[in-house]
Amino acid sequence: MSTETITTHPIAGALGAEVSGIDLATPLSNSKTEAVRQALWDHKVIFFRDQDLSPEDHLRVASIFGDIYRVPFVKARNDFPDIIDIVKEPEDGDKYNFGGVWHSDATFDECPPMGSVLYCLESPPHGGDTLFVNMEAAYACLSDVLKAMLDGMVALHSAERNYGSDGYFTDDDQQSVSMNIEPSAEGNKLTEHPVVRTHPETGRKGLFINPIYTMRFKGMTSKESQPILDFLYDHAKRPEFQCRFDWTAHALAIWDNRCTMHFAINDYAGYRRHMNRVTIAGDRPR
Repeated sequence: MSTETITTHPIAGALGAEVSGIDLATPLSNSKTEAVRQALWDHKVIFFRDQDLSPEDHLRVASIFGDIYRVPFVKARNDFPDIIDIVKEPEDGDKYNFGGVWHSDATFDECPPMGSVLYCLESPPHGGDTLFVNMEAAYACLSDVLKAMLDGMVALHSAERNYGSDGYFTDDDQQSVSMNIEPSAEGNKLTEHPVVRTHPETGRKGLFINPIYTMRFKGMTSKESQPILDFLYDHAKRPEFQCRFDWTAHALAIWDNRCTMHFAINDYAGYRRHMNRVTIAGDRPR
């Protein structure tokens, strides 16, 4: 689709579009700013290639959508505390790949991020793609009976599995060579969110759960919750709800964390992948 300011090229039926006709290193006019915002609401994740961005440019692009969210547990850059380095070194091999599980960012927070802006500084010669899924499309394809059950339900979210006092990253063998992740007891707390979230910009309903941070349904045990959660995760990950982005150096992605999940594929052992991420603050899910 073409507007006066930008052109969007969908990359899949469910979500995702590459945007052309724009230089993000240059401050955007009001019309281009609104066009980029609308492209995100329409496509849920948008991609820009061949963008030569400084850290200041990266932060300015994120500010189109709101204030900056400082990511807990993951050490930021010393020179730019609102940017985190996401690095997998050749010597990391097949160890844990940051983001390598289906998730929405930081849903353990009372006000999870609205979205993220990820910029590729160095990509491997092959592999390292990111998958995204449309959680609104997944919800829309559920039966009316299941929708009626889920509407009004609440899920408990926590960072316990990854960043809690006994989480994955307390094992030094799972720490990467270049990233510094600091788990703590703060990661153990529980936060309540609706299972079905209404998008504040579009009014569309979507599932708001994910395998890493959703612990169980409020009022149900983990054993009762897990079969339902597993069904919903398997349903949401169906290929027709997905898109896949192949990273190249100086490509940038912006995704709407309120209606998507994503997964970083770990298929490039022996090569380096270096990304910078800025995260955009959000509001309390409703």
